[in-house]
Amino acid sequence: MSFSSITFLYYFLPVMLLAYFITPVKFRNITLLTGSLIFYFSGEPKYLLLLLFTTIIAYSHSLIIHKNLGNRIAKLTLISFIAISLSTLFFYKYFDFIILNINKLIGTDFSPLGLSLPIGISFFTFQTMSYMIDVYREKVVPQKNILKLATYVTLFPQLIAGPIVKYKTIANELSNRTHSYINFSYGIHRFIIGLGKKVLIANTLGELAQIAQTTTHPSIVFYWLGAFAFALQIYYDFSGYSDMAIGLGRIFGFHFLENFNYPYMSLSISEFWNRWHISLGSWFKDYVYIPLGGNRTRSMKWIRNIFIVWFLTGFWHGASWNFIFWGLYLGTFIIFEKLILLKYLQKLSSGVRHLYVIFVIVMSFVIFNNDTMSSLIEYFSGMFGLLDISFFTFETIYYAKSYALTLLFAIIGSTPFISNIAKKLFKSNKKIILSIITPLFYIILLLIITGYLIDSSFNPFLYFRF
Repeated sequence: MSFSSITFLYYFLPVMLLAYFITPVKFRNITLLTGSLIFYFSGEPKYLLLLLFTTIIAYSHSLIIHKNLGNRIAKLTLISFIAISLSTLFFYKYFDFIILNINKLIGTDFSPLGLSLPIGISFFTFQTMSYMIDVYREKVVPQKNILKLATYVTLFPQLIAGPIVKYKTIANELSNRTHSYINFSYGIHRFIIGLGKKVLIANTLGELAQIAQTTTHPSIVFYWLGAFAFALQIYYDFSGYSDMAIGLGRIFGFHFLENFNYPYMSLSISEFWNRWHISLGSWFKDYVYIPLGGNRTRSMKWIRNIFIVWFLTGFWHGASWNFIFWGLYLGTFIIFEKLILLKYLQKLSSGVRHLYVIFVIVMSFVIFNNDTMSSLIEYFSGMFGLLDISFFTFETIYYAKSYALTLLFAIIGSTPFISNIAKKLFKSNKKIILSIITPLFYIILLLIITGYLIDSSFNPFLYFRF
């Protein structure tokens, strides 16, 4: 069940909110857990047992670790949990990829299993692993109430596409959280803004990116237009989902950390990845990069650490070589920046540095969006004039004009410009008028979104597949 669906917006969510807020406070985790399990069952009924299995082994292993802290049993239990979690993730997400590559490499004919990917498996696997490692490191006390731990693991606002919420972030709120009009209203407006980003901007840009990818009348400009459209689409798709998750979390009394911070305003690739999918970057930093030695080691080991992290970051996104290439491509730029390029970039104007980041990131998302080497080579060849095609065509002009307003709004919206204006207005003497107009704005926006959802069949969520 997608957040951007009529079923969720007008059936599941209203019933969930009503059930939750009429439930006595001490039983609200049970209501939330029940609703989360129903939410997951509606999309992946056959994998609900997998989700429950993950919760049970996390619960049992964490208690064993805590009871045996400081001795060998705790370490072996942690290794056991990580092995079970990664084996499960490997089996469902990467087994067929490995089989197909073995067949190509040595000419065998092993049959892939053809299993569908459990929705959100990468997210809830990483969440439970972070919980277990933090218990082992004595950064959190294990949750002795299995219902509360199950609520954390299955929490529907962030279950299927993140952000990756560490247990320590909401540990206290599982037992003691505040519900207020301020939190509820903030959550509603944050959710509607995220929904608008997803439905009105990401979906529209996705149409343009898809047209550019499949057109029978390509041009150099069209290839570039499609590349920029996809780079903006994936930002609005995922940041919009994160906004919705953060908003829903706040409605139910949880404070999830921000997952995006205007990444397209960055002046280096390193800065970009400190602003994009922050929860994933933080996870790899805390549980892979720093344990490997981080940057407090010899240069060659530091380079190794960067490549390991970025190989895993790419592979986390999917069982396909383009994701691995994407990760290694970005890791290479980060190493190059830190060793050589950054000292020269700092001498340039912010505008030039910004253009450099946009170029590198747009190229990275071309890799990300082409899952075969032939399609990737063709797309890059089209962008850089290596195909026998025109610079632009009438079709290019038509689609550029048709999507110009959405592209312009998407570019402006990827900066703090609109947010800064809103903050200034609410600090002005027009605050009372705005407090009346704002709810009306969100109601109208929701109606527009609803109309769009009813009218359109194009409504993908890019990060569902991860």
